[in-house]
Amino acid sequence: MRSDNHNDIIDTSDAVISIRGLYKSFGALDVLKGIDLDVHKGENVAVLGRSGTGKSVLIKILVGLLRPDAGIVNVLGKEVDKLKGKELDALRLKIGFSFQNSALYDSMDVRGNLEFPLRMNFKNLTKKEIDTAVEEVLEAVGLLDKINQLPSDLSGGQKKRIGIARTLILKPEIMLYDEPTSGLDPITSIEINDLINNVQRRYKTSSIIITHDLTCAKVTGNRVAILLDGTFLKVGTFDDVFATQEERIQSFFNYNFIT
Repeated sequence: MRSDNHNDIIDTSDAVISIRGLYKSFGALDVLKGIDLDVHKGENVAVLGRSGTGKSVLIKILVGLLRPDAGIVNVLGKEVDKLKGKELDALRLKIGFSFQNSALYDSMDVRGNLEFPLRMNFKNLTKKEIDTAVEEVLEAVGLLDKINQLPSDLSGGQKKRIGIARTLILKPEIMLYDEPTSGLDPITSIEINDLINNVQRRYKTSSIIITHDLTCAKVTGNRVAILLDGTFLKVGTFDDVFATQEERIQSFFNYNFIT
């Protein structure tokens, strides 16, 4: 059962993402140095780390954009680096990727941006089915009234919401959020954090939230994994992770909350 307290660990062994012994280097630069992580069904896991620590590399490996040097990455029962072509495409349809910059098409209005992935992936949908799907996800992110506006008419927070809506329209089982609060003011960040939690409840998604924002991690993550120097130094509830005298973890906390 889910608790409304995001510091509670999900009591389930049903992992939708399972990572074991993951290594990734680029030339002489070792980015991931043998990480292990499970994400359970219906769980939000916030992966914390400073810029350049390998958070985005991890996401790219999860969706097959990068191949690991060693280790096993299993997503929804499939070993990702063994998949090719149609099998990989089918898995990616079940994974929603919310980009840091929202990645909207400037030449399309909101309706067009949301229709695009449906038309690309489902050729036989009727206009009514497409309209219903577009209106449902816009209502879910609270922006139905923006359906005919261009991205240039939207605020940064609204663009983030539309980007999440475009991801949700394919009804993914897993959501990957890349720095969802980056560049946003504190009030808009709160709204995006609330939206991430609402998506989890409404769509029963399992999520990895890549962030360097401790407030985002604390509010949205059932568990937090802190990635430093290529490894997960600690994984657990937010309070458990930061109840430590480990200097590298404390300095990360102090940088966010004290400076």
